[in-house]
Amino acid sequence: MKRRKFLIGSGLSIGAISALGYSDTLKHALTFSDKGSKAKNTIYANAQECEVSLDKNGIKFNDKFSIMPSVCNGCVTFCSVRAKIDKKSQKVLRVSGNPYSLLSSDPYLDMNTPLKESFIALSNHNENGLNMRSTCCVRGNFIHHKLDDEFRITKPLKRVGKRGENKWKSISIEELISEIINGGDLFNEGHVEGLKTFCDTKTLIDEKNPDYGPLANKLCILGTGDEGRQNFITHRFAQSFGTINYLGHTAICGLSMRAGEAAYLNDFQKYPHLKPDFEHCKFLLNIATAPAQAGNPFKRQAHLLAKARSEGEMKYVTITPNLTNADTFAVENKSRWIPIKPGSDLAFVMGMLRVIIENKLYNLSYLQIPSLKSQIALNDVSFTNATHLVLQNEAHYGTFLRDENDQILVLENGILKNADEVKQADLEFSGSVEYKGQMYQVKTSFEILKENVFEYSLEEYAQKCEIEPNIIADLAKEFTSYGRAVATDCHGGTMHTTGFYTAYAIMMLGSMVGNLNHKGGMSIGGGKFNSFNGKMYNLLAYEGKKKPYGTRIDRARKAYETSTEFQEKIKNNQNPYPAKDQWYPLSNALENEVLTSSANAYPYKLGTLITWGTSLVYGQNLNSKTIELLKDPKKSIPLFIAIDPFINETSLYADYIVPDSVLFETWGVLSPWAGYTTKTTHLRFPIIQSPNEKFKNGQSICMDSFLIELGKALNLPSFGKDAIKDKDGNYYPLDKPEDFYLRAFLNVALDTQNPVNDISDEEFKISGLQKYEKILKEICKEHWRKVAFIMSRGGRFSSKESAYKDNALSNSYKKAIAIYNEKLATTKNALSGERHSGTIKYYDARYANGEKIIKKEGFDLLVFNYKSNVFSSYSATLESLKEIKYSTYIDINSQSAKKYNIKNGDKVKLSTYETSIIGYARVKEGIHPCAIGLEHGGGRDAEGARDLSIDGKTLKAKIRRKTGIAYSQLGLRDITRPNSPNLGDFVIGSNARQAFMVKIEKI
Repeated sequence: MKRRKFLIGSGLSIGAISALGYSDTLKHALTFSDKGSKAKNTIYANAQECEVSLDKNGIKFNDKFSIMPSVCNGCVTFCSVRAKIDKKSQKVLRVSGNPYSLLSSDPYLDMNTPLKESFIALSNHNENGLNMRSTCCVRGNFIHHKLDDEFRITKPLKRVGKRGENKWKSISIEELISEIINGGDLFNEGHVEGLKTFCDTKTLIDEKNPDYGPLANKLCILGTGDEGRQNFITHRFAQSFGTINYLGHTAICGLSMRAGEAAYLNDFQKYPHLKPDFEHCKFLLNIATAPAQAGNPFKRQAHLLAKARSEGEMKYVTITPNLTNADTFAVENKSRWIPIKPGSDLAFVMGMLRVIIENKLYNLSYLQIPSLKSQIALNDVSFTNATHLVLQNEAHYGTFLRDENDQILVLENGILKNADEVKQADLEFSGSVEYKGQMYQVKTSFEILKENVFEYSLEEYAQKCEIEPNIIADLAKEFTSYGRAVATDCHGGTMHTTGFYTAYAIMMLGSMVGNLNHKGGMSIGGGKFNSFNGKMYNLLAYEGKKKPYGTRIDRARKAYETSTEFQEKIKNNQNPYPAKDQWYPLSNALENEVLTSSANAYPYKLGTLITWGTSLVYGQNLNSKTIELLKDPKKSIPLFIAIDPFINETSLYADYIVPDSVLFETWGVLSPWAGYTTKTTHLRFPIIQSPNEKFKNGQSICMDSFLIELGKALNLPSFGKDAIKDKDGNYYPLDKPEDFYLRAFLNVALDTQNPVNDISDEEFKISGLQKYEKILKEICKEHWRKVAFIMSRGGRFSSKESAYKDNALSNSYKKAIAIYNEKLATTKNALSGERHSGTIKYYDARYANGEKIIKKEGFDLLVFNYKSNVFSSYSATLESLKEIKYSTYIDINSQSAKKYNIKNGDKVKLSTYETSIIGYARVKEGIHPCAIGLEHGGGRDAEGARDLSIDGKTLKAKIRRKTGIAYSQLGLRDITRPNSPNLGDFVIGSNARQAFMVKIEKI
């Protein structure tokens, strides 16, 4: 009886009887605090008080807390979440998933499900409670700690001393705006020109090179990923100012993959992005990516992949240099890992394609569809340009044969016809055709593809990637055996010197079976609701908006052949090649080119750099050169303003810091990147108050409010009185961020033929939106309840049933798959004059001008980096995450470790020809024997990893924030370019952070 009473009194279940022998452990189980005091509850210890409770009488909400939806910024997926907020302290206590969002739940709740029922659905009072659970990943659970981080910046700062010393003084926001606009001798280092000098769209930068554009282009803005506010900074500020130089972060993230897919989808403007339809895919190839660890969206991928391999039919193969949790014994033969040498994916895929084409394993009837009209007539889901005829005559080399109306011509049984008039055209042809009395040498796109693929034998491709030929052949046969419900996925593993063609080739596998737009195949994404340009407002347009023009600082989106430099050389009978440096007409933005281009004054030198939430130093390899260019104002950037809530490795070298809002204090409208099949738009609005200093109008300082006040001070037409116009011609001011974002919310609520419901009074109270009632009524007028309805759900989401139409994805891609890309084929390398191949082709690692990179003796290993399942650049300095994973290491295979006499935990030095890093070795079997793996997220040098001085007070660094290795310290120079910047992809210019040669030494 005594024992029984003890068990009941302690709150331990009968299942704990086996623990009775552990008296000391059991005694300490009741003392949870660090002071040894007794826990509040014998079962739940010191757990938080519940915000919602359920019993037989129904649901009850705890008045001490609010539960509000928002968006997590713990990584670049930006999942929709719910935050538990203490009303008294206004502190976020806990974060969970949003059950209405497909990024947090599967299945996810219908939009019209009442809020009360959304809580019941997640509980054990519901038979589907476990199935309906809505979760956060490890980052999402801890990221809210950044709100109260002691190293957070909450007031404007101006540097004291030299750049990079991390010494600052606080100044008023009005003083900051005045100084950066007017310039002057701001740091006792000489005169600095202010923004006012460059706010000029008429005066040219260089009269001799009018194609460079106006002085406004001397302002460059580097932004982060689109976390919901990118349209504001680009359209409302950058374009109003008149600069062509707004650049996102993809060049140091996944540009090679995005550009390769843009080539495949024949759209270098919008850069569309494909992801597998995970829910119905039968066979998935992950090449240069680990599902749910790299590629986006992480959490949704993980959920769907786990479900597909355990409950569904899916089998998948992961082809990477390192083994992750993607492969598991738990699902037996449904998953497989093929270790591959870093950077050799192109050879592997070309080998697969050789097997497919040689053995005619491709979907012939699909590849013969020549046009959208033909596709519709055959009731198919997509089509390619495989049958289109490519001119081989020098005068028009590389372009398609077209009629006088610019319509594509194809062959049907050897006869030339308009592609729209042919259901199935001839796939293979190389020879002469006659059109309008003139002879043309042509080849079909497929013929050129075949020739390039057949350039090497299967055995030669196998030798290049060091994988047995039979493994490549068997995988090619398996991939094509499942019909069209198959997919390929790739991401950051393609970020090497030939990554663009690698990504293009990986996608090309899908064209062989016809998986685009097919159920279980490849998806362009489910689409989004109209937000910034919708039924009520076009918030991206305004009177006086300028269309920026000229040459970008990164020489992207423009062919060298259109430049004054080229034209002058032709005029003077000079060989126009090489250009002074590389040009990138197919790239959308190259953040990694900005500083070197400005330092080289090619095309021109910048006047001012504004960064927003980005860290080029941490993301760009060979970052010692980046630091060198930032440190000295005279070398590259005379005036540097960083908008950031923390001082990161890049803003460390800024002249001024503008504090931004963090996480749940912020506005935003965003949709998933891909990997989803239904129309989705997430909303973010301030659910807690920012601690940042305020403007005179009461607005907390953040990116949005700062640009509004800066824009008004510069007299830009996009801010202030009458800056916003509705579709009926009425004008409204833009003085506060909500003036912009609530109108975007309204567009979302009213989109489509069936606008959303009005929110009820009860749900308005449950959602915690009462503080927004006044501005909702002022801005959204009679529609305010509809806007509140979508705010209470965290966005607007189409039903799961809307994803498919029979075997097709509802949101389909309409353009032709580019077996051969005409724009690519008619683009030349500006350094060598070499034409780019219009379709996939094997290339060895090379410099920008095409020279092969020669391996140096002693550098026998290839380094690669991979995304962490815990850290991200957004969350890596969180000390709470260090409790789960303290550090990052230099990963090495046991065979290689033995060869170099390295044991687990040894201190080692990893070196390229140029640079080196020191770290601790982690010996593991899941690494390719000729590779070294570096997990991204460690080795920070800012955000609390070094001492910070503000107004003479020093905040000491936290050593745990500095632990680990930073892959960006490594790199190789491109010796074929001026001042030898870091290596990049030879076509696209993206940061080559994979597959460069290193040596390892035990210290």
